[in-house]
Amino acid sequence: MDESQDLSRWIGRTEVRKDAVRASQLAAWNATLDRDDPFPADRDPVPPGFHWTLFAPVARHSELGPDGHPRRGGFLPPVKLPRRMWAGSFLRFGVPLRVGDAVEQTSVIDRIEEKSGRAGALCFVTVHRTVTCPRGVAVEEEQNLVYREAQRQSFGGPIRPSEPSGWHRTILPDDVLLFRFSALTFNGHRIHYDHRYATEQEGYPGLVVHGPLIATLLLDLLRRRLPDAETASFAFKALRPTYDISPFAIEGEPDPDGSRVRLWSTDNAGEVAVEAEAVLK
Repeated sequence: MDESQDLSRWIGRTEVRKDAVRASQLAAWNATLDRDDPFPADRDPVPPGFHWTLFAPVARHSELGPDGHPRRGGFLPPVKLPRRMWAGSFLRFGVPLRVGDAVEQTSVIDRIEEKSGRAGALCFVTVHRTVTCPRGVAVEEEQNLVYREAQRQSFGGPIRPSEPSGWHRTILPDDVLLFRFSALTFNGHRIHYDHRYATEQEGYPGLVVHGPLIATLLLDLLRRRLPDAETASFAFKALRPTYDISPFAIEGEPDPDGSRVRLWSTDNAGEVAVEAEAVLK
């Protein structure tokens, strides 16, 4: 049996996790994003994207691989390609999560696709996640993970200079920001906080900025510019990596009718790194 046949057995695999929305965690989230919001009160709604801090995989330290991820072969398939990254997500938001909620996430592996091309061997794993609270479905997410070979590569997206935008914010991705986001999401992947590992073992020029952190910053840009807006859906796709070696920009351009906002970030050379779109209710 070859690897693709073996991996197909993971399609349909389901995992259920429970958690709770805590005020202290939301306060830490806001502080990491450099917001001056007051300490959250019970029943306060949480912002879009906050669910990424919930349902963290709590593998024992002895069960971690050399890259800091949990060893493979549990819920996610045991893909042999050594490098794993979060390539993007499509999210639909339902009822808002609130401080004090007991929450549950059901994850199902939808698709596993193996490809080979200019970027070498790749394996894409699509996971459908549903987050519920006592009032119903809060978030539905289609998450795309990509596994690739060991040599340093971009995500294979087009090289496209960033364009002028109506919204702009400069982000300094220092190692404290990356460490705090890793801690908030309980993400042990060493490329985000271990400079020696990232540069010497994986060959990057510096620490890698988390794709979900950039997506969170884009959602936060929308929240800063349109604080009363409600987000119906949000999609982001990582095209190129961004490192901690220089500041980068997050940008936004709302449609004239106000129904949606196009968002994007730049990499260290000013090219589009993550592109996103938010649809407003």
